This record gives sequence, structure tokens and C-alpha cells, in this order.
Amino acid sequence: MYKQIVRPFLFRFTSDYAHEATIKFASTVSKSPALLKVTNSFFGYEDPVLEQNFFGLKFPNPIGLAAGFDKNGTTISAMQNLGFGFIEIGSITANSSTGNPKPRSFRLQKDKSLINRMGLNNDGVQTISRRLKKAKADVPIGANIAKTHNPSIVGEKAILDYKTSFDMVKTLADYITVNISCPNTTEGKTFEDPEALNSLLTALEVKKDVSLPPVLIKFSVDLSKEQLKELIEICETHAIRGYVATNTSSKRENLQSSPRVIKNAGNGGLSGQAIKQKSTEIIEQIHTLTNGQKTIIGVGGVSSTIDAIEKLMAGANLLQIYTGLVYEGPGLVRKINRELTEFLKNAGVEHVYHIRKIKDL
Repeated sequence: MYKQIVRPFLFRFTSDYAHEATIKFASTVSKSPALLKVTNSFFGYEDPVLEQNFFGLKFPNPIGLAAGFDKNGTTISAMQNLGFGFIEIGSITANSSTGNPKPRSFRLQKDKSLINRMGLNNDGVQTISRRLKKAKADVPIGANIAKTHNPSIVGEKAILDYKTSFDMVKTLADYITVNISCPNTTEGKTFEDPEALNSLLTALEVKKDVSLPPVLIKFSVDLSKEQLKELIEICETHAIRGYVATNTSSKRENLQSSPRVIKNAGNGGLSGQAIKQKSTEIIEQIHTLTNGQKTIIGVGGVSSTIDAIEKLMAGANLLQIYTGLVYEGPGLVRKINRELTEFLKNAGVEHVYHIRKIKDL
């Protein structure tokens, strides 16, 4: 029904409007016990073969909601009842921001992808933290933090900006993702510079404070092998617990959409099927560089069960989706979980954690 009726209707509107309307609806659902029950009856799916434990947290299934969908933490209950095994909100910044001017989100339909230059629009860490305190969830909730969208916040000010958000969410979130790779800011700079990353992680004192929730680092899909290796080495010296791979791309490679459509979209981060292969390659590289000892959340182009299996085979332990929801609809989560369960059982694998063994069958 989504592809035949709902998606054609939503695609009559701009991507910005459709997303805002979806968030409003999901926020309404989150406040209604009756609607939550209906949502769960249609979209919920459970099977012990999908359950995993990482960082002392129970993940009922490996499919999570990627940061960027719910920036302000208003849809947590709805997303849980939609079947997600975990939810990551944000990116959250120290100061609130309206983001970049609209239009700032565009569909590349032939590529099943999006280009966005949202500009880290969010309500700010103080407001979002109050929501997190009240949130009731049976799945892990991650907080994705980034630097406030303000070109005057650089150097030590930028590090203090990160630390403000970090300190406020560290007692509220089940895990924290430090987003060092968002390109959608006025200055266009990130903390993927090795020296800047080392200074940031030193200031956050990840290695020193054993009371902290698990801290993960989110990388860009555009990193070279050499850049990734250098950043991983820095992260490992700071006892980072895992990695999110990957963020969006600033490049425009191997697209099927017309040059006119791409030009009209302009600058921004490319997500969806267009970055699927490169994202999977980054996952495999991280798995190799860390000897398979660190938890990896794979994100970028997951819109089918086959996509999910490919990333899990590459070394991801958990997955996230966002753009896939736009093109495939809310039933995608249940579909992947159900078909993944069937795949594992047909292959004689007792648990999703052992999916890489299928290569040897």
C-alpha cells in the first residue's frame, strides 16, 4: 500500500514538507497509547535469533533508526513500536539551530537516494535532554552529537561546544555517537582531521571516565583507506567502543539521475542506494582494522534484506536505516527482520551474531 498509495502522495510534496509531516504524525502517534498499540500490531516482529547484546545493552533486533530522521527525540515511542531494535536521535548540538534555508532536502528517485543540506537543525541539547529524561523505551536510545551550526565556533570553542552536549546526554543516553563528519555546515569543516579528532577525544575524556555510556565515532563515507586507518588508530588510543559507518557523501559519483536533477539539488550530503557499496567497503575496512573486536553500526543504502545481509557479512553488528524508509515505507523494518530470520534459519545459523559463518558453509 505504501508504494502504491502513500509514497506517490507524499512525493507530490517537497522532500522537506514530507519529512516534517511524517515527524508530526509520528510525534502524535508517540503520545497515543491506542495508536502505539495499532502500530505495533502491524509492524512489530520478534524472534530470539535476532537478539544481541553489546555494551551490556540488549538489542531485540539489529535494525535501528539512523540519526537525522528524528533530530529532536519526539518520535521515540512510535519508532520503537514500528519495530526498530534501537533508535539514534540527533544530531544534537549545544545550541539550537534552524539549520540551512529551505529547500534543503531533495529526492534522487532514479537512485533511491536523497541529498540533504539540513544544517544540523535541532532544538538544542537542553531541550532535547529534557525529552530524553521523560522518554520511555524498551530498546537502546543513542544520542548523536555534533558541533553547533555556527562558523564562528572553531578551535577550542568547537571542542567546548561538543563537550557541552556530551556532558548533558551522557547520563541520559544508552550510547553516544560523536558525529565528526557532518558536511552540512556553513564552514564545511569536520573533526576528521587527525589532530582535531585527537584534541576532541582528549577533551571528552572518554578513556578516563569508566562511568560513561559507550562512545562511538561516526565516519564519512568519503574517507580513503589511509585516512580511515589513521583515524581508527587515534580512536583506539582513546578506548572508543565502536564505530558508525557511514555518514553521507559530498561526492556525486555513479548516479543515474539526470545532471539537471543533480544540479538543481545542489550541495549537501548524498544518502541511500547511491552510497551503499562504498559504505559496505568502509565497514569491511573497519572490521579488518579492529580485528573484528569493535562493534560496528552499518548505515548507508539499506533498503532491502539483501542490503542488510551484505553489510552484516562485511562486519557490521548492527544496522541503521533512514533513506530506505522514504522509498520503501515503514514496513521495511518488519520485512528485513522477518526475511533475515528466515535466511538465518535456512542457512542453519542459530543466531544473527554468527552470520559471517555462512561464508564457510
